[in-house]
Parts: sequence; C-alpha cells; structure tokens
Amino acid sequence: MPNQIPILKGKKVKTRILRPCEYVQLRDGMKAANQTNLDACLLLGARYTECVRLQKHPEWFDGNFVHLPWTEELAKSKHHPERWIRLSYLGKKIVPYFIANQKQLPSIQAWDHDLKLWAVKAGLNEKGISARTLRKTYESWLVFSYPNEIPVIMLSHGHSLPTSIAHYISLPFTEVDGQAMYEWVVGWAPDHAFGRL
Repeated sequence: MPNQIPILKGKKVKTRILRPCEYVQLRDGMKAANQTNLDACLLLGARYTECVRLQKHPEWFDGNFVHLPWTEELAKSKHHPERWIRLSYLGKKIVPYFIANQKQLPSIQAWDHDLKLWAVKAGLNEKGISARTLRKTYESWLVFSYPNEIPVIMLSHGHSLPTSIAHYISLPFTEVDGQAMYEWVVGWAPDHAFGRL
C-alpha cells in the first residue's frame, strides 16, 4: 500500500486526505446505508452542514447540479452565499439515493466519531480523519484529475484560488492513484479536460 499523504494543517483542524485505495478500504468497512451517505459526502465535495441541509431540500438537486441557494444563515458566514455544485457521473447517480436515504446524516460530532471508528475497523490510521476529510479528499482528486479546471473546481466547492494553491495542488498522488480516481471523478468536467488519460 502506498504511503499515507501527510495530514494537512488548517487554521483549526488537521485533516487527512485519502488516496482512492484508502477511501475504498474505509467504505468497505461499513454498512450499505452508511456507504450511501459516505459516497454522497465525498462526491458532493460540500461542507458537512451543506450535505445535511441537502437531505432536507431535495429540490436543490436538478439531476445535474446541486444548487445551494442564498440563505440568511449563509449570509452570516464567510462562505460563498450561493453556488452550484458540479457532479461526476457517479455523483449524479448517488445523490438521489442520498436524498431519499432513510438513514439521515447525524450530528457532525457523531459523524466524526463514526468515521474514526470505521477507519479503525478498516485497518486505517484514524488520525486526522473527520467530516472535512471527504471534502478535502475529493477536491484534491479533482485538482489532480482536472488540472486545467482549477478555477471551476474552486467555485463549485466554495474555495478561493489561494486556498487551492496552498492545500490541493502539490499533493503526492501517483499515476496509480489517478487511475483509481477516474471512476469517482469522470464526468465532473468534459472528458477532453481529464488530465490523466
């Protein structure tokens, strides 16, 4: 198994980025209902609170994009007030199941606890694994897979270009990682934009 990617140090929390093989290992260690939520949180690349809100607002998904509308709650935060989340082909398939899933996402504290528990059960080091892991992991995969689409990736994920440069562009993924990412990211941008074929 390849080396673990160094844990990224944010302003508040250290976050682990997973290689595709590690994500599959984590996923295989949980029940199917949890896999749907896990896959959706990965493929949305959204903040955990945004994923929770989406389960309550199925109308935000139009079959191709998830529209996170302006709300007073968002206006009070530093996050972008409104955005459209692009989805890969797999994301477009998973999101309807995620919205209809009877097993709703728990509190962020419970989700963080569960992720660490599943990581240990799967034989992974749980250090740095949290709700942020999925968002940062997927954004990293997209940047690696679609290097010419970085501004669009940042807009879709609600990050600035300096954030991307500081955290996502120079991660040590291998070509083997890139091949394993393909099924998760394909369709996020036009096929001709895929930088790892």
